[in-house]
Amino acid sequence: MTTTVRLPLRVEQALATYCVETKRTKSEVIVELLEQRFTGTATERTPYELAQEAGFIGCIAGKGAGKTKAGSTKERVVAAIREKHGKKHGKKPVA
Repeated sequence: MTTTVRLPLRVEQALATYCVETKRTKSEVIVELLEQRFTGTATERTPYELAQEAGFIGCIAGKGAGKTKAGSTKERVVAAIREKHGKKHGKKPVA
């Protein structure tokens, strides 16, 4: 059976993006979601999938994205703390 549905542009774009990422057709996704809705069952997602959907996992584009070196995050944090507290970039003297 064929059914036509008008989707708001933002929903259509989100659906298209999801389909590309999951390599599924729009029909597959829509049928699955409708079946879940009418049967009251939801597919179990792993904590990793939930975190990825929420945007906690993935690459952040910006300066040096993909070019990070070991310790660079630690170095930036230490530099930011030193700058905030007005300390020089030398090592702290041991008493």
